[in-house]
Amino acid sequence: MFFSVQNRESGVTLIELLIAMALSGIILGTIAGIFIIQRKTYDTQEQITEIIMTARAATDMITREVRMAGYYNPIGGTEMQRSDPIKTNFVGIPYAPKQLQIISDLNDDGSTTGPNENITYAYYDKTNQIKRKTGKGYFQPFSENIEEFKFDYLDSAGNTTTSTADIRQIKITITARTSKPDPDYSANGGFRKYTLISTITPRNLML
Repeated sequence: MFFSVQNRESGVTLIELLIAMALSGIILGTIAGIFIIQRKTYDTQEQITEIIMTARAATDMITREVRMAGYYNPIGGTEMQRSDPIKTNFVGIPYAPKQLQIISDLNDDGSTTGPNENITYAYYDKTNQIKRKTGKGYFQPFSENIEEFKFDYLDSAGNTTTSTADIRQIKITITARTSKPDPDYSANGGFRKYTLISTITPRNLML
């Protein structure tokens, strides 16, 4: 007895193939869209974190140094140093509208010529930098991508003053911005910004 086997297998029709390709395209497009959105969100959060850290790091460093302004050991150093006119009228923070100068006697030698005892900060708007110098040296980049560095001199009542003798507090405003513009962010030319304001009271200026 003979049996015949009929092959009932059939191929995929063109319509089925087109439907499968369309569905695959939709799925892949959705996945790609989600990935792009997540990537943009990650980049945005990374930029925000960066500008916050930039502003905080600069503020923390300046705050530590401002707090030591005016520290001076009158019994340190030689007789010549102690009789120096600057020592009899020691100024921790002299008034200057364009730069912030911080003077102290950190090593108790009766002079302010030691490392980091005479520090000056200034803002360079053309390069968006805060620059710093010590002693008679040159200004060096201190903080990058800074849109604003502002300092106000305050008296004991918290009022703005231009008199060196009345300076008791320093109000510092630092605005950091992203290093490059975001085309999807319409404000501020595409640059995200973060502003940090801190009021510092150097204890040695209260004496």
